[in-house]
Amino acid sequence: MIGSFQLLLIAVLAVGIVAFQVVALVDAVRRPQRAFAAEGKQTKQRWLLFLGIALVIGVLGLPPSYVTAPILNLISLAPAVIYWVDVRPAIKPYGTGNGPRRPRGPQW
Repeated sequence: MIGSFQLLLIAVLAVGIVAFQVVALVDAVRRPQRAFAAEGKQTKQRWLLFLGIALVIGVLGLPPSYVTAPILNLISLAPAVIYWVDVRPAIKPYGTGNGPRRPRGPQW
């Protein structure tokens, strides 16, 4: 009973990590390339490569296993966390590059 609960918990966390990585990758795809360069971050292509490789590693960690899943998912989580904590806040003001930018005034 305990073992199956732990395995279920590991599987749920692994799926959550992969979902987090997919959202980070999609967000990076939507951001304009000039935003990465203007903010002094790695190029957009490099971030897409980092996030794509991390996603592949995360997907490899999806089959629930006590040995591989936690290690692979923790390793693959690092680039997505770095993107969300460091890169995305810096490039967010540049929008998605798909049309006119909205004014950045106060939002009532």
